[in-house]
Amino acid sequence: MKGFRLLFAALTFIASTALASALPREARVPGGIAFVTVPGAGAAPRVMYGDYQTAVIRRDDAWVAVVGIPLAVKPGPQKLQVFTGTGKSEVSFDITDKQYRTQKLTIKNQRQVDPNPEDLKRIAQEQERSSAALSKFTTSGTASLTLLSPVAGVRSDSYGSRRIFNGQPRNPHSGMDIAAATGTPIQSPADGTVVEADDFFFNGNTLYIDHGFGLVTMYCHLDSLAVKVGDKVTAGQLIGKVGATGRVTGPHLHWGVALNRAMVDPALFLENEK
Repeated sequence: MKGFRLLFAALTFIASTALASALPREARVPGGIAFVTVPGAGAAPRVMYGDYQTAVIRRDDAWVAVVGIPLAVKPGPQKLQVFTGTGKSEVSFDITDKQYRTQKLTIKNQRQVDPNPEDLKRIAQEQERSSAALSKFTTSGTASLTLLSPVAGVRSDSYGSRRIFNGQPRNPHSGMDIAAATGTPIQSPADGTVVEADDFFFNGNTLYIDHGFGLVTMYCHLDSLAVKVGDKVTAGQLIGKVGATGRVTGPHLHWGVALNRAMVDPALFLENEK
C-alpha cells in the first residue's frame, strides 16, 4: 500500500506539473477562473470549492488550485477547503463584479419558451444527466487546460448574457455561441472521453467530453454526432457537425466549458483570445 501511495503521489506530481505548462487566463469574476496558492508539501493537496474538487497544479514551487467560478456567485470573499497529509485548512480569495449584457431573442417554437408538462418531465431528466456529465472529475486524459477552438466561425460575446426569450427572462447564457453554417465540422478541443451524447429538448443534439481534472466541455445544437458515449477522442478529431437543433434562432455551435462543475467563459481557454 505504501508503494502504491508513493507511485500515486509521483504520478499526481507529474500530471500536475504538466498542467502548469498550459493554462487558461485568470479572471476573478463570476464566470471566470482564479489561481489560488494553497498549502501542501509533497503530494498535491485535495482542494474543494463548495461541493466540487478543483484542479491543482505545481507552479513556482507551490501548489495552486485552478478554480472555476460559477456565474451566479456574488462578488466578495470565497473559501477553499484544502486537505493535505497533515489535515484540513481554509484558503480565502476574492472575486470582483462583472456586468454582462442582455440579449433579447425571438423563438418561433413557443414550446421552446413555455414547455408543456411532458416536456418539463423530459427537461428535468435531461438536466440530471447534464449535471452528472459536467460534474466529472477524473485524473486521466490530457494534462493540459488549454483548448483548441472547436469550430471555425464567428465567436460571439454571448457568455454571461442575461437572456430574454419572446419577452420572458431566462437563465444567463453559460457558453460561447460560434456562428457557422450547418454541416461545418466540429473538432474536439483536447483529448478526452465522451461521457454523454443525445438529443436534448433545449440543446438539441448534444455531446459532453471529459478532459480530466474537472474540465468538461459541451457542444449543443449539432446537426449530427460523429462519436458516442465511451469513445476516446484526441485533440482535433471530428466529433460532429454544426446544426440548428433544439432552441435556436439559426445554425451555430453552443460551446460550454465546465471547470469543477462551474460553467466558465470558454474564451479564457483559447490561446489566441485577448
